[in-house]
Amino acid sequence: MAKWPLIATISAALLGAGVLVVAQTGEAQGTGDTDHSQAEQDAAASSEAMAARAAIADDPIAPKFEPADYDVTIISYADYQCPYCRKVHPELERLAKEDGKVRIVYRDWPIFGAASEEAARAAIASQWQGKHAEFNDQLMRIEGRLDSAKIRAAADRAGVDWARLQRDLEAHESDIDSVIGRTGMQAAQMGLQGTPALLIGPYFVPGAIDYSGLTKGVALAREFNAKHAGR
Repeated sequence: MAKWPLIATISAALLGAGVLVVAQTGEAQGTGDTDHSQAEQDAAASSEAMAARAAIADDPIAPKFEPADYDVTIISYADYQCPYCRKVHPELERLAKEDGKVRIVYRDWPIFGAASEEAARAAIASQWQGKHAEFNDQLMRIEGRLDSAKIRAAADRAGVDWARLQRDLEAHESDIDSVIGRTGMQAAQMGLQGTPALLIGPYFVPGAIDYSGLTKGVALAREFNAKHAGR
């Protein structure tokens, strides 16, 4: 399966120290026609990467936190049983609250078994009663391994109407199946090795990241957007 090109990579550890690692396009060899050809290849790769990223960010079924005037999008690939996802979650919540112009797209990638998939499906379904933010938060606060009882308890704490949730799981079964399938396919195409994984604007963060790293990533994404505005 072909991997989508990514414009740049930010290592979580390096980003925390403010170091940007740019990858994927390589360096042109020679001059003249070779330079021109390399520039065309780089432009094509960039265009393909941005189109692929837009498809991920704008999926109609993936839950979103979306301020009206957002200027940067963060796409989060996560599993509710992943301990590092649980550490990143409050940092994302803080960023959303303090920044005010960041959109977060939640791509549930349940790779830790049946309980992870049960939680992911329930979280996605909760958006149809306007409870995704609360339920996602409660699921990420669970300690240890998930089970059906813990998922139900998290739903109760989040104020989820459980009977309504069961109806929505059935009514939207095809949509939920499709979005989880698309997320898994995207993860494979990008060569993701596990969760968490974040796309911050055009940049990729493979692994956990702290609040300082998130804010640096958002700043870099805004610089990128400003540089490429109108292109």
